[in-house]
Amino acid sequence: MAGRRRVSGSSVVALCLLLVALVACGGRPGADPVRADVQRLLDRRAAAVLAHDAAAYARTGTGTGFGNLSAIPVADWSYRVSEVDRAGDSATAEVELRYRVEGYDRGAVATARTLRLSRDGTGGQWSVDSERPAEKSGQQPWDQGAVEVVRGARSLVLGVGQSTAALRGYAGLADRAVPAVSDAWDGAWARRVVVVVPRSVEGMAGLLGSPASSYRGIAAVTTGETGGREHAPADRVIVNPDAYGLLGDLGKQVVLTHETTHVATRADTTSATPLWLSEGYADWVGYRDTARGPAQSAPELTRAVLDGGVPGRLPTDDDFGFTADADELARAYESGWLACRMIAAQWGEDRLNAFYRAVGAHDERAGAVEEAMDEVLGTTPEEFTRQWQDYLRTELG
Repeated sequence: MAGRRRVSGSSVVALCLLLVALVACGGRPGADPVRADVQRLLDRRAAAVLAHDAAAYARTGTGTGFGNLSAIPVADWSYRVSEVDRAGDSATAEVELRYRVEGYDRGAVATARTLRLSRDGTGGQWSVDSERPAEKSGQQPWDQGAVEVVRGARSLVLGVGQSTAALRGYAGLADRAVPAVSDAWDGAWARRVVVVVPRSVEGMAGLLGSPASSYRGIAAVTTGETGGREHAPADRVIVNPDAYGLLGDLGKQVVLTHETTHVATRADTTSATPLWLSEGYADWVGYRDTARGPAQSAPELTRAVLDGGVPGRLPTDDDFGFTADADELARAYESGWLACRMIAAQWGEDRLNAFYRAVGAHDERAGAVEEAMDEVLGTTPEEFTRQWQDYLRTELG
């Protein structure tokens, strides 16, 4: 037919091959050979860490830091290169390090790292010159020095710049915290805890990637991802030895039990959970087996109530900011604790646990507390607040 031309099968094949060639040349870029070389290098470096092979580690570049981390019982260790910026025979690689502590971490810790690399002449092998936390990422314990590991019956303590005796003390406290938490919290959890003890508050701040001024009065914090069971793989209790050391024996135990509670409840703590509930519940568990009464354990709130200053509302998340006034921060924690204590006293401990889980199971913050109060406690936020205010007057007045 006029205007049409039949194309043979061989011509079609040739045309397809031509198109493939054009796409390869002018379309999607091919794989970056330098990035691939760096990935292979870091795969060998990771294998050396897992094999505890210092010589193999050194063959990938600088061996600095290997001794600092060699005592940590890692089950997994891997790097994933995300970006390589090359300048001749030098390069900077942005990578994600993922590692898991054997017997303690259900999932891997993920942290961003920056590596400097170099090679000897064109076509030479790349090697690592340095590795450090990426910008805005916290340090890992081995970035601060040699990590000493002390194993407790239910705990693993990673210490830097601390005596073995001091680390054993932390392990003993953590070993007592785990069964205390399990006795209160009826949810499933690993019943093990990892405690990190840096040299000072500056070391704590370095691990958290924040200024030291934010943590000077904070004895310990727990790191971990909220958002459901699959997003809660690896919690760490990080201690501020400067503030923690000022506590008495009871205070030290309460703090570690509080932080261990965060580890236990992590899978049921989500963005829907207000801080008055998560922090208040952790304090409730911390004080649960002690003989201290409310007036002793909530001195700032007691003073406020005695002065006629019963809070008009439950604390907001902003009230728990580490940069807040110390007295206001204390009142926020004490208010949350007494709210949870009231639930346990008036509705029972099982209802308190069910209320905690019901709030966390909500898809979003809006309506989470209201619905859980209705479904589990049979009350409203307004009525609950009135009951809580009366409870404060009774217990602290």
